[in-house]
Amino acid sequence: MKITVLSGGVGGARFIRGLRHRLRQVHPDSAGGTVDSISAVVNTGDDMWLAGLRIAPDLDSIMYTLAGANDEERGWGRIGETERVSAELHAYGVGWPWFTLGDLDLGTHIARSYYLRSGLPLSEATSRITARWNLGVTLLPATDDEVETQVVVDDGSTMHFQEWWTKHRAALKARSFVQDNVSDSRPAPGVIEAITDADVIILAPSNPVVSIGTILGIPGIRDAVVRASAPVVGVSPIIAGSVVRGMADACLEAIGVATTAGAVAAHYGARSNGGLLDAWLVDESDADAVPAIEALGIRAVAVPLWMRDLETSAQLARDALSLALATG
Repeated sequence: MKITVLSGGVGGARFIRGLRHRLRQVHPDSAGGTVDSISAVVNTGDDMWLAGLRIAPDLDSIMYTLAGANDEERGWGRIGETERVSAELHAYGVGWPWFTLGDLDLGTHIARSYYLRSGLPLSEATSRITARWNLGVTLLPATDDEVETQVVVDDGSTMHFQEWWTKHRAALKARSFVQDNVSDSRPAPGVIEAITDADVIILAPSNPVVSIGTILGIPGIRDAVVRASAPVVGVSPIIAGSVVRGMADACLEAIGVATTAGAVAAHYGARSNGGLLDAWLVDESDADAVPAIEALGIRAVAVPLWMRDLETSAQLARDALSLALATG
């Protein structure tokens, strides 16, 4: 089975790790054989140049999580990090003092920047970087082009998404989100094929606006999902009217979407009516939203969505696959 997941950072990373674990439970003697069965199309709108280095937060979050090298307590970065280099950079007035990179993490960014400056596209740089780890998943940046997300805030000024998200913690009211040069961008090699050839397509429980929304905004990707022969299942990033992680509610408010599982399903829309979804998983606490979601033409099922550990993440992946097979 070929499974393609559209994903942002931490929530998507944990879901993909659970999905990989589930496949290895089903095929315990062929763990290596699952390498090509999962492809993750990853948001690159959070990427940026900082201190001369190309930073790709979502790609790295997923890579570190699958490699078992992520800091579970913080939810981002490498475990056992030190931050001596960032302290030196800040002492020289280089970079953003509110955006600290760990020393091990900097090694990844230096390697990526080296490959990019050598003329390689991001997709090839990602392939070379991830080859170090036994991920069991193919990571595909949504595009090789730079489509950094800018946030227009209430006073009309514009700032990079990372400044709005990390420095201001999304406390400044956002009017809109704009991806630089997105209309001229193209899907990275392998992205359209991963969608077209998939047996199952899953929208991970990632930010619908700046993660999944950015991926879908790259010309050709949304159309590929809509036209795919595989069933498309989404996992709600909203539980009982609250975001699972981060400040996605501030992003949803900016585009006029309520912070509910049903509203996000309606935002994605039913494939039978020109939207994206065939089916949608909501949490058990949102079971009362199922009839309204199904009235939109989207099959909905309520299951436990909290990914508390590897086993609960694997169970969520199992539920998503079961729903896909039942829908397809």
